[in-house]
Amino acid sequence: MSEAAVEVSIFDRLGGEAAIDRLVKAFYDNMDMLPQAQDVREMHGPELGEIRKVFKRYLTEWTGGPKLYSPEKGHPRLRQRHMPFPIDNAARDAWMACMTKALDDTLGDTEARRELEGNIRKLADWMRNTA
Repeated sequence: MSEAAVEVSIFDRLGGEAAIDRLVKAFYDNMDMLPQAQDVREMHGPELGEIRKVFKRYLTEWTGGPKLYSPEKGHPRLRQRHMPFPIDNAARDAWMACMTKALDDTLGDTEARRELEGNIRKLADWMRNTA
């Protein structure tokens, strides 16, 4: 196989583990700082240590990095796992505001950043479970 035929994952294009670490940290920091994210932040409970680790493992695998999430948690079943939380347009938009700011603040590869944001936006929209 030629080098041109090798597809590079978004994980690698973003900068690997270090980039995912920065993104996850910025995302949850934004959740604590952005006023419009207050309700979404409250859904996560007072302590974010474990959820940061889980989200990092999920994003790593979802972007094409090492399989860190599924060996421990199995299939993501994101919608099912989030059903206990009312996710409407406002919650989706607040979550996306945190993520968009995190993407803007941490990722340098503009093309990879846009691609990742588009994929995340589709996922966030799909997660709505309340009118």
